This record gives sequence, structure tokens and C-alpha cells, in this order.
Amino acid sequence: MRRLGMVLGLLGCMGCSVFSRGLSTQYNPETGKYETPTHEVIYLAPVEDAMMTARTLLTEKLRLDVLEREHGTVMFSSFIPDVVPPERYYIKGERLGPRQSLVRIFRLRYTHMSGVGTQAADRVSGQPPLVDLRPLADDLKNAPRLEGYEPATGYRDLSLEQELLARLEMAPALELVSGNPPVLIRSVVMEGDEQAETPAALPPECGAPVEGAAALFSAGGVLLVADPLGTKEVPAAMMRMVCEASSQGLPVTLALSIPLSEQPLLERYLESNGDSTAVQELLTGSAFWRRTYQDGRSSSAMLWLVEQTRRLRASGKDVALTAIDADKAQGNEREAQLAEHLLKAQAARPQAWTLALTGSVHARTTEVNWDGDLQPMGARVARALPSAAVRSLDVGFQRGSQFACRYNVWENVECNVFGISPTLEARQSSKQAAGLQLFTTPQPHGFQGRLYLGALSASPPALQPQRQVAARPAAAPATPETPATK
Repeated sequence: MRRLGMVLGLLGCMGCSVFSRGLSTQYNPETGKYETPTHEVIYLAPVEDAMMTARTLLTEKLRLDVLEREHGTVMFSSFIPDVVPPERYYIKGERLGPRQSLVRIFRLRYTHMSGVGTQAADRVSGQPPLVDLRPLADDLKNAPRLEGYEPATGYRDLSLEQELLARLEMAPALELVSGNPPVLIRSVVMEGDEQAETPAALPPECGAPVEGAAALFSAGGVLLVADPLGTKEVPAAMMRMVCEASSQGLPVTLALSIPLSEQPLLERYLESNGDSTAVQELLTGSAFWRRTYQDGRSSSAMLWLVEQTRRLRASGKDVALTAIDADKAQGNEREAQLAEHLLKAQAARPQAWTLALTGSVHARTTEVNWDGDLQPMGARVARALPSAAVRSLDVGFQRGSQFACRYNVWENVECNVFGISPTLEARQSSKQAAGLQLFTTPQPHGFQGRLYLGALSASPPALQPQRQVAARPAAAPATPETPATK
């Protein structure tokens, strides 16, 4: 990320406001203080989308009018009401790539051309005199004018930039369970088919145990994990837990948010040797992996998880894989079906430890009233089983990326790589080690602990057009193989 030094050197307001802080500072949860950041934030979004989102902050939240320049990459707001001397917002966008952009939000203060009263006004506002903006004269030469005034001082409004980050990177991922027909394909081609060993001979890629997870392994127990969807790290953590539990001689049932109708295809694949023919049969015969809009439930990492489960079974471990999702149901009907399918899988193997990976809302063990009194799958399962048998974890992480389907700023469903930022509660600090941490007191969100995984990275759909696979850089070691249609 780019350094802020030069920009803040020109525009930084190092002083604090009357109440607590200057707008060119940002809250640092690790220190509990407002500090000047040292790096720019690069948004994983086209500059058009980022600028339009910034525009909605001004028009919808602040009720300001907006004047656009330079094809929408420069914006000036109307004057902020009841602020003296006059101030307005200046937003500058920069395209760094097709889906990478910088957006800087400034508050410009206009001063009277005579210069009379400026210092007095600054003293009244409680904020020290701001830095002269004349070095940015080229940027501001087209700024809207006010008779008798000129833009002279300003500062970065990092609080508003933080809201922009939240709108771009804290949007919920969509799970598209209806109106999403499969795409017809002829065959699939697996990347990595040139490997010398046959898949049947390859060991499972277990990785290191998840710190703290072993305390939750128990015969008959159920662990629900809230998946933000479309990342590499969450499926990898599931495999690490399955491997550790099975290495202790504990039977394991891994439940995934795949439609129950896909179970026969999964069973055939799990009994196969995992070669290219087996993969083709799984993917070409499936409606789920071929959906038009691929959300994170059908990512490459999820297909990798299925393959690693097959390898673990082939090595002699007692591991079952079960699909628990609904085909088309939504709302409470879908939650009821998810719970019913999970409870049946648990009852079929009562001595196994059941690990279920679903979207974050489904894993909650309490009802939610912000979505029409939704009763999540987790709450239903917790009522049906002894309270000590069910635990639920959300995921703590650092800012990263995910492949997800969201409503974009144009109010269309878009499935792509997006930035993902944690809430303040789920944020993993630099001092927080990766691993599982249980809460000491009950939490209103219905989670009993948090699984910290560090920075997340996007996992694209398992099935993609061949041209997309060819354009993507080679996968890092120990990541899923990615098939392509042709």
C-alpha cells in the first residue's frame, strides 16, 4: 500500500477538535488512540464503483449535492450547512487497476480573500490553523468558487473514508439458492493434470493443527463454524480440524452447505480415485457446481476440501461428508431444512464428532430480529440437542479478500473478488495469534468462541470459463486445483 506521508504533509491537520480528535486521525483499536495512519487503503473495487459509493455517502447520509468532474473521478460537494468559514468536500479517485482504486476524501475550508478573520475563526472552531493548500493548486483550480472566498486549507476526512471502507468491504455475501440455473458444459479440464502421482496415491493436505480446537473434539458433539464465504483459509482450517480429530481415532462427520440433492454425486466421488474422470463426473453431473452465479459455497477451496476428505477416507480414517443445504428454500424454511438435514446426519453417526460449515447467519445459536425474526439453523440445532453438545464459532480475521456475490453500488448482483474487512469485534489484532479462542461469558450473537485465521484471501469458483483460468496467476502450493470449462 502507498505511503500517506506526502499527502498528509500537504493536507494534514495534526490538531484535535474541541471534542476528541482531528479528522485526519483514525481510531487504532490496538492502542485505543486516534492516530495518523501511515498507509493508504487500496480498495478492491473499480474506481467507478468506489466513487459512486462515496457519492452516496455525501448525498444520502450528509444530504449534500455533488458536482462531478473528470468523468466522475473528481467530486465536489455543496457547502456543508452551518459551518463557518465555508467548507465543502473534495473527493479524488485514482484507478490503479481494473478492480483496484484509491479514493481520498478531503474537507476544504474557504477563506476570505482579504485574509481577515481566518485565525480568529480557527480559534473559535477549536482547531489549529490548517496547512496551506496552494501546493495543490493544479488539483483545485477547477474547484467551485464562492464570491470573495477561495479554498485555502483542508484535511483528510478519515472518518468518512472509514465509512466508505465499511460500505465497500463489510457488505454481506449473498447465498443464491433460487433463480440460479446451471450452465451447460461439455467437459472440464483440471489444472495440474501433469502431476506424476495419481490422486489416489496422494496424502491429504492436513497442515498444522488449529491451536485450541482439540478441546472441542467429542463423540456426539457438534461444532458450527460461520463461514464468510469464498476464502481459502476457512476450508483449510476445517480440514486441519478434521485431520486432527480423526488422528485421535475419533469418527468425524463433515457437513457442508451443499444441497442435499448433491449427496449421491459426492458419495460416488468419495469412493473414486479422484482422477480427472471422477472430477468431470462430479462437476458435469452437478447443478450446484455449475450455477450461473457462483457464490463462495462452490469455490475452488470447497472443492479442495471435498478432495482432501476423499484422500483422508482413502487413508483409512472414519470420515463422512454430508450435504445439508436446501435446493431452493429461503428464510425460515431453509433454516428448518438445514437443521433437519444436520440433525439427521448427526443421528446417523451418534459417536462421531460433527463439524458443520455454513454461512455466518446460519451458524448462530440465537434468533435474530433484524431479518424478520429469523430462526437460524444453529438455534434450531441447539434446541434439539443437549446444550453442552453444540458449540458455534464465528471467524476473526484481518483485512483481505473473498470471492462472493453481493449487491453492487448499481443494485445488481455481482459475483467477483471483493475486499473484506472485519467488524471491530471480529478484528484480529497483530497481537492475536491464529487459533480458536472460547468466550468466557455468553454472547448475544449466539457464538461461543472465535476462530482467528489472519488475513483472508479469495478463492474463486471451482468451475470457471477456461479463459478466466488462463488469465489467473498460478496457484500457490497446497491450494485447490482449479478446473475450467471448455
